[in-house]
Amino acid sequence: MTLPPSLSDPALSDKVSIRGRRPRDLPTLRRWLADPEAAWRRWDAPYFHAASTTAVMQAYVDQLASRPPDPDERVIDLGGVCVGMVNRSEEAPAGGGWWDLGILVYDPAHWGRGVGTRALGLWVTATFEETNAHVVTFTTWSGNERMIRAALRLGFREAGRVREARVIEGRRYDSVRLDMLCADWERAQRETSVP
Repeated sequence: MTLPPSLSDPALSDKVSIRGRRPRDLPTLRRWLADPEAAWRRWDAPYFHAASTTAVMQAYVDQLASRPPDPDERVIDLGGVCVGMVNRSEEAPAGGGWWDLGILVYDPAHWGRGVGTRALGLWVTATFEETNAHVVTFTTWSGNERMIRAALRLGFREAGRVREARVIEGRRYDSVRLDMLCADWERAQRETSVP
């Protein structure tokens, strides 16, 4: 899985990968996912109530050790260290070719360095290669400008916006959905790989 050269930071190109979860990742996942004060929670769906999000995350972490890695989830690996996760789910009806993607980089020390953009690009490629995906989507809120910019840099297009649909700390934000067609992704990869 490769990204077009124009989208890769040379300093990160060999260091960022996505891979299946390993037992050694569990302490890191537990630390970041079960922490109700983790900084990522201010950006990843902060419109959901913190108590319910914490309960869901704790239950998820508790079951990780007892179940095999899920092919629809991967760890974001930076130089051998787990720094986040990507996931995907097929939109109903099954077999329709629409997959929704998610990404989470836990540690703010890795934000703004291209790690998320690189991981999302790798995940788009993996999803088109491993599933029946015809289109992939990514949904966020308008206050998460870093994630919107990352998706746009990769070639996603804004597919829909529900104005003022999310309330965060008493302020209203839009719900934003971006999409990418498999044909557009393949074309972009061909165009950037031509010498």
